[in-house]
Amino acid sequence: MSEREKKLEAAKERLKAFGQEHLLKYYGELPETEQDALLSQILATDFSVLSPGQLAAEKKARGRIEPLSCLELPAIEARREAYEAAGLKALRGGLCAAVLLAGGMGTRLGLSGPKGACDIGITRPVYIFQRLLENLAETARRALRPLRLFIMTSEKNDAETRAFLREHEFFGYPEEYVSFFVQDMAPCTDFGGKVLLEEKGRIAASPNGNGGWFVSLLRSEAGHLLADEGIRWLNVFGVDNVLQRILDPVFVGATILGGCAVGSKVVRKVSPEEKVGVMCLEDGRPSVIEYSEMTPELLAERNEKGEPAYNFGVILNYLFSVEELRKHADGKLLLHLARKKIPCLDETGRAVRPGEPNGLKYELFIFDQIHEMPGCLPFEVVREREFAPVKNAQGADSVESARRLCEKNGIAL
Repeated sequence: MSEREKKLEAAKERLKAFGQEHLLKYYGELPETEQDALLSQILATDFSVLSPGQLAAEKKARGRIEPLSCLELPAIEARREAYEAAGLKALRGGLCAAVLLAGGMGTRLGLSGPKGACDIGITRPVYIFQRLLENLAETARRALRPLRLFIMTSEKNDAETRAFLREHEFFGYPEEYVSFFVQDMAPCTDFGGKVLLEEKGRIAASPNGNGGWFVSLLRSEAGHLLADEGIRWLNVFGVDNVLQRILDPVFVGATILGGCAVGSKVVRKVSPEEKVGVMCLEDGRPSVIEYSEMTPELLAERNEKGEPAYNFGVILNYLFSVEELRKHADGKLLLHLARKKIPCLDETGRAVRPGEPNGLKYELFIFDQIHEMPGCLPFEVVREREFAPVKNAQGADSVESARRLCEKNGIAL
C-alpha cells in the first residue's frame, strides 16, 4: 500500500468516526497534488469540535454573576514602586514573553492584507505593527534585554505578515526574538452539522477564535521555546490597540504579587451602558460578561462606593500563568457558534456565494479561558493613554480616533 493509499484509509476512518464521509465525494476527480492537500487537511482538522457534547455545552446558561473588585488607579499608584520592581525582576529573568494575536485581515479598514499593515500615519507611514513593536521595544529597554514575542497569524495572512515585517526589518526589533505560529482552523458546517466543502479539494474552515491561541502555540514549531527559555508568563494582546503597553512591568508585578493566575487590563466605562465586556465572577470564578448579556438588574447594581458594580471593561490585554494554561490545555472550552455566509459547493458541486447565512462557524473565546483560571486581577489603566483601538475605517474606534489619541500622547505621526 502506497503512502497516499495509507493516508486515504486513515482519512476515511477519521471521517466515518464523525459522520463526514461526504468530504471525499470528489476525491477521484482531483489531481494528485490536490488529493494530497485534501487528505492532509482532513487528518489535521479537529472534527471533535462538532461532537454533540460540545454543541450542547454552548446552550448552557450563564452561572451566578457577581462583581469582581478591580485594582484601581489610586491603589496602583500607592504600590507602584513595589509592583514595578517585581515586574522588572521577572522581565530581566526572562520569565515573561508577549503573544500578539494578529490573525485578522484589514477588510473593514479597506485593506486586502493583514490588519497590522494598516498605515495610521499622517506625515509619514506609521503602521499598526510598527506601533506595537515600538511599544514592546520600550519595555525591552527598561528590562535591559530583548523580550520574546510570539506572533499568531492565520492561514490567510501568514505569508503576508512575515513578508511585511521582514520587509520593514521588524521596525528595529531584533528578529531573532520574534517567533511566528499559525492559528488552528475549525471546520465550517451547514445548520445540520455537515462540514461544507469550499472547493472539491478543500474543506471550508475558519480560524478557531482567540481562545485557541495557547493550544495553537503549543502545537507549533515555536511551542518548545516556552520550556527551553523558562517562560512562566505570557502577555496576550490583540492587534487592534496602537497605544497598549506590552509586558508593562507594573502590570506584571501586580499580577505576580497578587498571587493571581491571570491579570486583565481594564478601563473605566464611560457609562454603565457602554457596549464592552466587563470583568465579573461567575459561580465564584473569574469571567467576562458581554454587554448583550447584562440584565437591567446588573446594569443598575451599585458597589459600596455608590458606583456601578460592573464598571470596568476589558481591552484584550491579559497576563496568563503558563503553568495554569498547561493544566487546561487538553480540556474543551465552550464553543461559540456564529451564523455566517460561507462560500461553498452545493450538492451538485457548483460554487455558491450565499446572500444569507447558510452555515455555522465554531470559535473558542479567550473569555472562557479566563474562567478556567483560579483567580484574576482586573488592573485599571487610563483609557486615553492605553486604549486606542483601530476597528473601523471612520468614526468611533477608527484610524481617525487612534490618530487623535496618539497625538495626544506625543506620538509623532
